[in-house]
Amino acid sequence: MLPVLLIVFLLALAAPALVAWLDRRAFWVLALGPAAAAAYAAASTPRVLAGDPPVFSAPWVPGLELSIDLRLDTLAWLMLLVVGGVGALVLLYCSAYFKRGAYGTGRFAAVLTAFAGAMVGLVVADDLLLLFVFWELTTVFSYLLIGHYADRKASRRAAMQAIVVTTAGGLVMLVGLIVLGVSTGTWRVSEVVADPPTGAPAVVAAVCLLAGAATKSALIPFHFWLPAAMAAPTPVSAYLHAAAMVKAGVYLVARFAPALAEVPVWRWLVLLLGGGTLLLGGYRALRQHDLKLVLAFGTVSQLGLIVLLLGLGSRALALAGLALLGAHAMFKAALFLVVGAVDVATGTRDLRRLSGLWRTMPWTAAAGVAATASMIGLPPFAGYVAKEAALEGLWHDVTHGAGALEALALAALVVGSALTVAYGLRFVWGAFATKPVVPAQGREPVDVAGTTPLVSRRQPWLLVAPPMALAVLGLAVALVPSMGEHLLSPYADLYPAGDPGHLVLWGGLTPVLGITVAVLAAGAFLFVQRARVERWQDALWSPRGADVAYRRTMRRLDDLAADVTAGTQRGSLPVYLGIILAVLAVAPGLVIASGLLRGTTVDVAVVPWDRPAQLVVVAIVVCATVLAARARRRLKAVVLVGVAGYANAALFLLHGAPDLALTQVLTETVTIVVLVLVLRRMPPYFTDRPLAVSRWVRLALGVTTGLAMMGLTLAAPLARVATPISVDFPGEAVEFGGGKNIVNVTLVDIRAWDTVGEISVLLVAATGVASLVFLRQRGGEVLRLSRADDVTHPDTHTRSVWIAAGSTVSPERRSVMFEVVTRVIFHVMVLFALFLLFSGHNAPGGGFAAGLVVGIALAVRYLAGGRYELGEAMPVQPGILLGTGLFLSAGVGLVALLTGNEVLESFIHDIHLPVIGKVHLVTSLFFDIGVMLVVVGLVLDLLRTLGAEIDRQSPVPGSEREPEEQAAREVAR
Repeated sequence: MLPVLLIVFLLALAAPALVAWLDRRAFWVLALGPAAAAAYAAASTPRVLAGDPPVFSAPWVPGLELSIDLRLDTLAWLMLLVVGGVGALVLLYCSAYFKRGAYGTGRFAAVLTAFAGAMVGLVVADDLLLLFVFWELTTVFSYLLIGHYADRKASRRAAMQAIVVTTAGGLVMLVGLIVLGVSTGTWRVSEVVADPPTGAPAVVAAVCLLAGAATKSALIPFHFWLPAAMAAPTPVSAYLHAAAMVKAGVYLVARFAPALAEVPVWRWLVLLLGGGTLLLGGYRALRQHDLKLVLAFGTVSQLGLIVLLLGLGSRALALAGLALLGAHAMFKAALFLVVGAVDVATGTRDLRRLSGLWRTMPWTAAAGVAATASMIGLPPFAGYVAKEAALEGLWHDVTHGAGALEALALAALVVGSALTVAYGLRFVWGAFATKPVVPAQGREPVDVAGTTPLVSRRQPWLLVAPPMALAVLGLAVALVPSMGEHLLSPYADLYPAGDPGHLVLWGGLTPVLGITVAVLAAGAFLFVQRARVERWQDALWSPRGADVAYRRTMRRLDDLAADVTAGTQRGSLPVYLGIILAVLAVAPGLVIASGLLRGTTVDVAVVPWDRPAQLVVVAIVVCATVLAARARRRLKAVVLVGVAGYANAALFLLHGAPDLALTQVLTETVTIVVLVLVLRRMPPYFTDRPLAVSRWVRLALGVTTGLAMMGLTLAAPLARVATPISVDFPGEAVEFGGGKNIVNVTLVDIRAWDTVGEISVLLVAATGVASLVFLRQRGGEVLRLSRADDVTHPDTHTRSVWIAAGSTVSPERRSVMFEVVTRVIFHVMVLFALFLLFSGHNAPGGGFAAGLVVGIALAVRYLAGGRYELGEAMPVQPGILLGTGLFLSAGVGLVALLTGNEVLESFIHDIHLPVIGKVHLVTSLFFDIGVMLVVVGLVLDLLRTLGAEIDRQSPVPGSEREPEEQAAREVAR
């Protein structure tokens, strides 16, 4: 199973390249992925029937007891056939549906193939959390597919509506899955179904799971998103909204119904959701004029019927529901593909403007008629066999003393089936019959009987073959109902109640046959009286639709969010920081105070200081912070904060933490440089208002926060009840990490995943800051000196210049001493950074510190020579450094996986070089190099953003001159 899943996702990754190479024919290759899934299911049929389903299990996160568990039982087998078989046909259909070279085809192909992979993973997942992961993947991919036509407002709105509704339901479903896992003590779906919970956990799980199923399968009151999703391309409708995505909710009901069907709230919710959706969808389909909308509301109706049958808890109904699930995938996918063929041929889906297509598109019409016959329940098609089994099961329950629930379900099935017949006949008549048509301009109807056919060009066979294959398959499986019963009965036997049902073509002259005839007659009557029915529907009062309620709710939610934002986001950074610090002080402060009030006493030996130097450093920190809180000048506050930061570095050093001290010094230096760059464009004072009160407020807040943090620092270790894992770090650093610097080995080996997350945050922060400052596209050319510089210095080969871009700085703003110092220390700093990088595994240093040193060196170059000097010092885009560093750090983990080891596990190699001698090489060095590149890229991005770009947007008069301008002046001179 896992290889099949990987094949589909690998094809999805390769889809854009395949489309660029093969154009539309790439869909033929992509169809091999879903086809492989269907072939695997077909090949596993003997094992599934024998009760020995294929299983796969691999540890995922052993510490959390998470694993990748896959299982192919009867239900998963049928769903895999549906997902794989229909998916392959839809992809083949896409090769003829889309035009050659159409924009976005590569993206569409990749997302559609990835969606097929997500559905394959969903139906075979045997772990509750893994099932949720694939569930959400289908949500994301469906959002992208529905919104494929991003330039259309209807597509964007439909995509957003679908993802909001289904994501909300998915979160509720997650609660139900967690309740199941916690209450049963296992996270395997098969074990939960075999030994389900009882009592309150069962009720909560039932409600939450049905909420997730209702949103995914478009059951009331969430049915409105499915018709709106018809804005997607027709292949999306044929796959997602007929055979795959909406079936995910049905699959969820089918998967957990054997375990929860005896819970009363489950059965009544199934009746309300399924029965109500069945009737509402059929009623709404009778008045639609767009062929896709007729099928969309019909799909809503059919989904309600399938959920009703699978969720009521009877073996006979479960067998009928599973048969109808397969039949619905065949006939509804075929009908959507037929609509796509009609749309491609005529340019319209309005049934009022279509006429005579049965003559010009005979094969497409034949496929549509056959699929419709299966949908409305005509023999000898699969839909008829499934609906007969459903009627027989409900009739048997009602006549043998069942309660009101079964009687209501039978009534809903009868009425809903009659509506299905009516809108099914409406679809066939509207798409293919010869009839008067209404022109687009609204003129009088014209009788087109005997006129020129609407279709003048030949239909590609790939637009005809897939729907025809599905329609014929619906006929073929119905001719051998006993085989279907044999294949699907193992699933129905999982239900605890009810008599076993049967799938038959002819059940004799029974009351059920009479009901079927009455249903067909009633549906035909509604179709014949379609004009009156439409007028009657228009005349009836109808409540506000669910779609209107959704839009109003979202609009009011947006208004509420805007009001809350206006009230809380006041644009004042001091207010934000004050609230954060107040909460930080109050929360632990109240806990500590409550403990003191209860009389809790703990013997704690507090040592004020180990040496007098620590007291001196703390005094410096206190004085600097108090003066910073009282400062009115911005630069003064920055300098005082920097003094406090450097003093903290000294405190780290006195406590025996040279790594922390080095990192603190470097970070403080970079921070001061960045703040100074920002302060160039800000007023020198914070405000002109008196600050007497606010100074004391800031000071009091700072003191309170500091005291609360001191108390928390003392109290937190006392709450520990287990031995901290950090006691093992020294031994693990040497044994597994191959280094003696515990801090650095922890960052690049023991807790490397944390570091990956942190450097990812750095990348996002750099991108965010740059996006706020850059007013144009960031990917421009790096600012470097032009050829005019050669004119400025014609004796470049014989004359030494301290700064390459010094000629671009106005003479009054140049500093000879600064330029000389920059020339002397720049390369030394780069070499020192390399020393820190390579020695950091066993001595103070590492990639982070090395990156900061290089960043400071670049800042010195920029401060000495301006933005052109920065371009000369590092002629590369920051994004390249950021992306390369992150890729290199994460790539080390992937290499470890490929060699069969744990993610980000280090390898130690001792290499003997001829001159150098023994070299102790640890693979985490490459991780450290990645960290260094990310830090360098971050600092470079900040310098380009807060320095060079601000200089370009609003230069200080006389600060810089363009190289071309300087060259012209030299030539003129």
